[in-house]
Amino acid sequence: MPKSKTKEWKGTTGGSTLGQKSLLLLFHFVNVTVGYFFLALIVPFYMLFARKRYLSIYKYFRRHFCYPPLKAFFKTYSNHYIFGQCMLDRFAIYAGGKKNFRIKFTGNEEFYRLLDEEKGFIITSSHVGNFELSGYLLKQNKKRINALVFGGETKEVMENRSKILNMNNISIIPAFGDISHIFTINEALLSGEIVSMPCDRNFGSTKSVECDFLSGKANFPIGAFMLAAHFNVQVVSIFVMKESVSDYHIYVKPVSFDDSIEVSKQEKAELLTRKFVKELENIVRQYPEQWFNFYEFWKE
Repeated sequence: MPKSKTKEWKGTTGGSTLGQKSLLLLFHFVNVTVGYFFLALIVPFYMLFARKRYLSIYKYFRRHFCYPPLKAFFKTYSNHYIFGQCMLDRFAIYAGGKKNFRIKFTGNEEFYRLLDEEKGFIITSSHVGNFELSGYLLKQNKKRINALVFGGETKEVMENRSKILNMNNISIIPAFGDISHIFTINEALLSGEIVSMPCDRNFGSTKSVECDFLSGKANFPIGAFMLAAHFNVQVVSIFVMKESVSDYHIYVKPVSFDDSIEVSKQEKAELLTRKFVKELENIVRQYPEQWFNFYEFWKE
């Protein structure tokens, strides 16, 4: 992964605890689209004062989609605006507004097929779209899902997130930059449960694979795929993409390769990593404005 000194990400939901509580109270009484209106006015100031984050996305559009400067600027605004909408949508669901969203599924039969298997499996995610909503919308009682999340969130976000996820048979594994979460993950897979992990950023581990991604090269963590190889479990990617004010599209993509090929566990993990990156690239090309890694992601 990129060195933390030069390619830094914080991983937290913006805003103070008071502001987050205010959003919860607001969305108990009004539709989330009211927040969208104010968000449109706030985004330009955010872009101005969070200049490093703004520039990382602007360069992403210029270098990887070859947009001219003006188009890249407006796409950067759209990226920040959609990101803000995704955050507000989460708080709307925390406030009980789940019924306000319509969901379309592609490939979810693969998810339900794996639920009927004796073994557990791994769900890989990334910082595109609004993956967290899958935990609120894909309700099932067959297998416990253990979701690895960044442990530095505010108390307000963690409490609301845990409350809703627990109702959907999901427990949270907070990651704090060390490897303590690995023991919980191993136990879950040994018990035939599901583990959900983001696979575009490292959580404590430095093991990664250099992959071709869009028009450059970037390091992707291999940890989830090493676990899949070690425990011999299957892997799926889930992408939750915002398509309109009230519509989300959930894509479930199997991450696999021709298992008739004899390879070592290390080689299998690398092949799975590259397969995941290819699926991620396909989604990013389809929804370029929903790439939410606000730092210098690619290797120079």
